[in-house]
Amino acid sequence: MKFSVLSLLGHSPHPLTGELPSAARRFDEVIGTGVEAERLGFDAYAVGERHAGPFLSSSPGVVLGALAARTSRIRLLTGVTVVAILDPVRVAEDFATLDQISRGRIELVVGKGAEAGHFDLFGLDEERQWDLQKERYELLRRLWSEEGVDWEGEFRPALKDVTTLPRPYAGAPRVWHGSATSLNSPELAAKHGDPLFTANAIQPRAAYARLIAYYRERFEAYGHDPAGARVAAGSGGLLIADTARQAVTRYKELYEAKVAQSFRPRLEGKAGYNTPFRTIEEAIADGPQLIGSPQQIIDKILGFHAVYRHDLQSITVDGFGLPLGEQLETLQRFAEEIAPVLRREVPSPLWE
Repeated sequence: MKFSVLSLLGHSPHPLTGELPSAARRFDEVIGTGVEAERLGFDAYAVGERHAGPFLSSSPGVVLGALAARTSRIRLLTGVTVVAILDPVRVAEDFATLDQISRGRIELVVGKGAEAGHFDLFGLDEERQWDLQKERYELLRRLWSEEGVDWEGEFRPALKDVTTLPRPYAGAPRVWHGSATSLNSPELAAKHGDPLFTANAIQPRAAYARLIAYYRERFEAYGHDPAGARVAAGSGGLLIADTARQAVTRYKELYEAKVAQSFRPRLEGKAGYNTPFRTIEEAIADGPQLIGSPQQIIDKILGFHAVYRHDLQSITVDGFGLPLGEQLETLQRFAEEIAPVLRREVPSPLWE
């Protein structure tokens, strides 16, 4: 198994103290955490993209560019690139530039995004979100894999003999398809033989297992070798303590305050927006959140793997409002006490 660290660059008041750090401080924290993730041996670092809600991640390529300049080995991912609202020509240019600067370390995770408000912001019809996603992703594929592209579609002007520059560093970067609730992303990933990145963030395990099972079924139906169906899984946040009791004692108030802060009444009952695991005890027992002792977390990820058969596990340490020092300590404990066991128990050929 391989491991990635994800930040969505959240920028909400602390759920207990109300403190709101400056934007500049948050960028420093996220970039510094990426540097530390490389030092600790993580395989990848991902920055999300949001254009609505309390996030600073509207320009992930800029943040990843800063990370590319300060790292040399770790892969740099998006999480996700909201291709449904972006011009594929611009995406091709921006991330090929980043691919060159990083010497081929860029991979995209594309999706329609988790904030419905961004369609209005960009003057797009949310009802057409999946049509936008499909057309724009398929044009991006062609722009990275072909030169002299002739193309005509519905959502942007036609192209004639277009070659975007720069070209990617060593062929088209790998593109994962982010999937949280809909079968549309697994379908698009399967059609093109691409890997799937399931959110595995707030819903029960069975919801994500359904998406992955559908992806594997459709991947083979499209004629691809099933051995090539790569899957990654997120997590709802990482909190480590020496024992289960200590985890509850240390994090109960923080976890439950963060859930209450994040709850969106207008989206109650809509899958993928509000977690049903409102107490920390529920999250530890049945949620995707990685909370507890190192052995508890190992066992939970092995439980994910038994169902998902995933190659890449993503973790997040900045989602609950921990001080930066504790975030970095959590990363170190994961790297030293948890990751080696999982690498040994469920090895993956991804990135080898």
